[in-house]
Amino acid sequence: MAVHNVTLIRGDGTGPELVEATRRVLEAAVGKFGSSFNWDVVEAGVDIMETAGTPLPANVLESVRKNKVALKGPITTPIGTGFRSVNVALRKELDLYACIRPCKSYVGVRSKYDNIDLVIVRENTEDLYAGVEYDLDTPEAQQIIAMAGGKIRTDSAISIKPFSITGVRRIIQTAFDYAIENKRKKVTAVCKANIMKYTDGLFYRIAREVAAAYGATFAPGTPAAEKPDPTLSAYAGKAAGIVYDEWLVDAMCMQLVQKPENYDILVMPNLYGDILSDLGAGLVGGLGVAPGANIGVDTALFEATHGSAPKYKNQNKVNPTALILSGFLMLKYLKENEAAAALESAIQAVIAEGKDVTYDMKPDRNDPTAVGTAEMADAIIAKL
Repeated sequence: MAVHNVTLIRGDGTGPELVEATRRVLEAAVGKFGSSFNWDVVEAGVDIMETAGTPLPANVLESVRKNKVALKGPITTPIGTGFRSVNVALRKELDLYACIRPCKSYVGVRSKYDNIDLVIVRENTEDLYAGVEYDLDTPEAQQIIAMAGGKIRTDSAISIKPFSITGVRRIIQTAFDYAIENKRKKVTAVCKANIMKYTDGLFYRIAREVAAAYGATFAPGTPAAEKPDPTLSAYAGKAAGIVYDEWLVDAMCMQLVQKPENYDILVMPNLYGDILSDLGAGLVGGLGVAPGANIGVDTALFEATHGSAPKYKNQNKVNPTALILSGFLMLKYLKENEAAAALESAIQAVIAEGKDVTYDMKPDRNDPTAVGTAEMADAIIAKL
């Protein structure tokens, strides 16, 4: 029996109602096995901008740092203007360097594919998402343009794409550690090293060194490491039986559309991971069934991959599956493995039955028998 201290970030738009549905389901799941939660409920997002002066108040970060585990509802990010993403800020501030996004088929979810079981492992803190940008005509932009020796037009804004050995090493380690723990068979590194030879080239070089240090089997045609990573000698042989290979990101997009069954764990830099995780969600039915986990050294934050859908706010209409599945990932992280297994079985049963599901999971989106967010949560609790 355990009591888990968890920060509960309600989010904005449809976030609060999704969080409430998920909270009830998670309490039912762990309660079945004698555990419970001590929630620290905090607010973030556009709904508190007027009163707090910021979409990310200091008390939110303080709570997550204290509890080490958080469940977050969707939060709106303005496009092109306004404040930077709260989601990105949380990952940066808490150094949640690994984003884990499973893409798994469930019977009853409409899709052109079935039996998909992919995991996207996305680096979360570097790349073009590091937030190092210089606007048009700023001194910094002009300095970089001058340094580029005519390769950049003078009327350009600039974004910097940093990769570090530290950042790449730990995301590749995360992919192999996940593969080992979950008995997966293959880790595929994805980038665009034929064009970006220094940044993406570094990604491949470090990935090969980590794979060699772990004792992975290099797929035929995959270049060997110059040497195993000398800092990882303690991991020798840990990945025995796991295959390591590489694909360029554009080719991987085609592979996922044509032959997704050939792939297992895909590990990649931040931008590619953002794009391919949505592609992976599309393979299994959409963002409504796509969970996410953001993992750091000793802290983790769990969230759905979809947005806040503010036009549906307070309508008890939006599908809670993605956030509830994110809660399932949280239960696994907390080692509540029996509760996690029971919860996934309950979710699968409700979806397969197709009766107590939201409008987007019905064959006809106008089906009057569709239930609301809260009622779908009730059905999952009943299955538990």
